[in-house]
Amino acid sequence: MPVSSPTPPVSLVCLCAAWCRLCDDYRPLFERVAAELRATVPQVEARWIDIEDEAELVGELDIETFPTLVIAGPEGVRFAGPLLPREDTLRRLVAHAITDVAPDAAWPRAAPEFSAFAARLRAAT
Repeated sequence: MPVSSPTPPVSLVCLCAAWCRLCDDYRPLFERVAAELRATVPQVEARWIDIEDEAELVGELDIETFPTLVIAGPEGVRFAGPLLPREDTLRRLVAHAITDVAPDAAWPRAAPEFSAFAARLRAAT
């Protein structure tokens, strides 16, 4: 019987700040969608990252708009940018970048600082 290799993890990250009231409201929604996603796609690693508390991990990212989401797979960044804090918007993004991805999907090139963040994130897990 052939041995299958484990499916590489995909990171779903919300970058936020403790002082951001919008992030406070968005967090329960993000956590609910992430929990549902992990139930069907166990290789997803969802993280809520406070950019000030985890400044070393965040590195040179200059986050100006909250919430900012990053989705990164083993091939690199699939999405990086601000997202309207709405459940339907998050669910569409997750479907496009995680659950309904073709094996040969091509992703636009991410800004170097987001690619560096994704590399640090992979190294930290």
